[in-house]
Amino acid sequence: MTQSSRPQDLVAHSYDAIAERYAAWTGEALTGARKRYVELLQRETPPGAAVLDLGCGTGVPVARALAARYQVTGVDGSARSIELARQNVPNAAFLQTDMTHVEFPPESFAAVISSYAIIHVPRTEHAALLQHIAAWLQPGGLLIATMGATESEGTEEDWLGAPMYWSHFDAETNERLVTAAGLDIVES
Repeated sequence: MTQSSRPQDLVAHSYDAIAERYAAWTGEALTGARKRYVELLQRETPPGAAVLDLGCGTGVPVARALAARYQVTGVDGSARSIELARQNVPNAAFLQTDMTHVEFPPESFAAVISSYAIIHVPRTEHAALLQHIAAWLQPGGLLIATMGATESEGTEEDWLGAPMYWSHFDAETNERLVTAAGLDIVES
């Protein structure tokens, strides 16, 4: 597979095309799992700490909610999503890059949150990504991520108006990858 035909490139281009539609579909308010995960992060992470939103999309609602209390850095592959995130959450820093290639110094973040984003990375790259995340976390740091419960990989031709790539392992394999990266599972 060439650099330009990587699944992450398809995902980035598709989110460029549907960024506004996806933001409207997600909504402005924290609800469901996103609300539960942000509340967990807020309970476990001291105010003012550095937090990474990996796969931040347009910054709403997760990065916006976190930026009220934390130093937020958002990463997303979609240029249009990052453009909107910078408008939506001006008090956070955003990087437009592939989460599998971004680099941060060790122990940069008290917490990393990734809502429905790792599932767009080829599952063959999940182990390395989790190892990078573990290195970016400060001692005692928290990773909150949605990863998938069943094994699946492929492209959906029309998801909110664009093709979309999905890739994840079953829950047992995900748990094994998380612990192999040196992280303890608190909840699954």
